[in-house]
Amino acid sequence: MAIVKPFRGLRPPHEVVSSLACLPYDVMNTEEATAMALGKDCSLLHITRAEIDLPQETDIHSEEVYKKSFANFLLWQKKGWLIQDRKPSYYIYGQTMKGKTQYGIVGCAAVDDYLNGVIKKHELTRPDKEQDRMIHIRTNNANMEPVFFAYQPVEELDLIVNKIISEEKPEYDFVADDGFGHHFWVVNDLATVRKIEKLFAEKVPCTYVADGHHRTAAAALVGKEKRENNPGNTGSEEYNFFMAVHFPANQLRIIDYNRTIKDLNGLTSSEFISRLEKSFSVKEKGTKTYKPTRLHNFSMYLDGKWYSLTAKKETYDDNDPIGVLDVTILTNEILAPVLDIQDLRRSKRIDFIGGIRGLKELKKRVDSGDMRVAFALYPVSMEQLITIADSGNIMPPKTTWFEPKLRSGLVIHKLD
Repeated sequence: MAIVKPFRGLRPPHEVVSSLACLPYDVMNTEEATAMALGKDCSLLHITRAEIDLPQETDIHSEEVYKKSFANFLLWQKKGWLIQDRKPSYYIYGQTMKGKTQYGIVGCAAVDDYLNGVIKKHELTRPDKEQDRMIHIRTNNANMEPVFFAYQPVEELDLIVNKIISEEKPEYDFVADDGFGHHFWVVNDLATVRKIEKLFAEKVPCTYVADGHHRTAAAALVGKEKRENNPGNTGSEEYNFFMAVHFPANQLRIIDYNRTIKDLNGLTSSEFISRLEKSFSVKEKGTKTYKPTRLHNFSMYLDGKWYSLTAKKETYDDNDPIGVLDVTILTNEILAPVLDIQDLRRSKRIDFIGGIRGLKELKKRVDSGDMRVAFALYPVSMEQLITIADSGNIMPPKTTWFEPKLRSGLVIHKLD
């Protein structure tokens, strides 16, 4: 069963929270981070992307960047921009996008749960990205950013959350620059805290990493490392746990994660379409944007026109949790055999575009000449994600995109 513990969070005063809170470190580059922090002296980006306070030519993985991150972290606490709660608490985090709000419980997951498979994964991680966040966690001795977990809904937990959000005023309540709302409650009533912890331990057999696989791996590995370096470890030390927001799976929606390709592998447009017709029913849709309408239906943009591609039945296996995925069909029928893109993780000829940018971004990238062709996919469902994680399988790269992203800085977990 899942261990989800309360903790004494380090949080900003409400008067600075909207300026301090920021998007996760890995959804932006240095230039974007610099622009996002502009005019926000207390932005957490000065800690999570500390290279923005150093000369432009600074290597973002240099020791200088990590040292600057730690110096800023100490400074933020000295200035009173981050203050630690007195009581171990859970936190309720609500996010509103397009009129829909999802509510998660912020608590500490157990390193042991990650190591023994109670926390289930659906993506592979890259060692270089893990190492970067491990150094960041070690340097600051804190989980600066939460990870995004899902769990199968539990009615009693839903009732607790609904009671809190309906009867209590949120500690934070603001709309971020991107138009998404963020709402945050502190839960430190001892009876409620004990009940939440007990319900996770008795009613939640496992949790699922929805978003943040690299941050999850880094947090768990640093905790394991600290444990091994402490002969007197009891299992109750803070480093045995790491911060996560736990959302009921039925509140979450995955949006599309699309692909753009730099060239047609030496084919003309007509030759390329002819190759596609072996595996797909291809219909030209003209210049009006076409969005996929169901699983196994794809949208393609090429030469200023949109196309509908519907996969033929022999191209997928409904009984194979990986083989039935549209990302698998696209890779097996187009990217690998036709375009000769064999390694999606390393190829420089492919780029991935989160659906939050809309299909207009695909059109823009192709029309600019930067890319030659674009494909839009119907989004994966939470049910598919859970099935794959439960079966021990791994999704292909860049399959899921969750939105809205968790704001970093609403609460921080210190490891001591």
